[in-house]
Amino acid sequence: MTASYPRMLWMQFLAEFRKFWRVPAFAFFSLALPLIIFIFFGLRDPTSPYAPGAIVTTGAYVMASMAAYTVGNVMVFSFGIGVAVERGQKQDLLLRASPLPPAIYLLAKVLNALVFSLLAMTVLFVFAHFAASVNLSATAWVSLAGRLLLGSLAFIMLGFGLGYLAGPNSAPAVVNVIYLPIAFGSGIFIPTQFLPDFIRWLSPYLPLSPFAQLAWSVLGIKTDRSVESNFALLGVYTIAFFLLALWAYRRDTSIKFT
Repeated sequence: MTASYPRMLWMQFLAEFRKFWRVPAFAFFSLALPLIIFIFFGLRDPTSPYAPGAIVTTGAYVMASMAAYTVGNVMVFSFGIGVAVERGQKQDLLLRASPLPPAIYLLAKVLNALVFSLLAMTVLFVFAHFAASVNLSATAWVSLAGRLLLGSLAFIMLGFGLGYLAGPNSAPAVVNVIYLPIAFGSGIFIPTQFLPDFIRWLSPYLPLSPFAQLAWSVLGIKTDRSVESNFALLGVYTIAFFLLALWAYRRDTSIKFT
């Protein structure tokens, strides 16, 4: 039985991948939306310094910001909305009656989100390179993608928690109301120095702040915390969101199966 686990994981991963790829809205928001935002913010004089006296260009800065936003977006939306919709369709009941282990089901979702995130980042990187003259070394491109994929575990847990707390109809609104303000408050779209004082004070503690700083530091931008500190803070958020997701899952399960 153990030997069949890899095959079950592969088949479930393919099913998840095809399911999301066949949903035009998800594919559009995962792949096209970051490019649209980059066009608005990154193609406005992309080769000029992003700040007075800075070496990093505006195009590179916006590209790194959009990469962080994209990965977090895929994780939160694919899990938050996807899990809520599947609950509404009673797929969790079918899963409980099937021989598929829950761990395989969840791991396949994680792998699918990682693959979609990598694909979305690749599209963004290629577009930024040719449209905004963003030229990084191969090591920097790999480091940028690797840091964001590694740090995305916190947003996977957040997505799971929201997916089990929100209903299938309210999930899109709930996810947007939570994720978009966090993105703005973390300086993803607007540098924090232009935000209101209260938001600027709160910004370093928002989950997307250390995530974005991991991306910015690859470019050589001086950030508030070191790489190790940003990963540590994301680790704290991962544990907190995992506990939230576990509580929400057990709450949902107790309601349905007891």
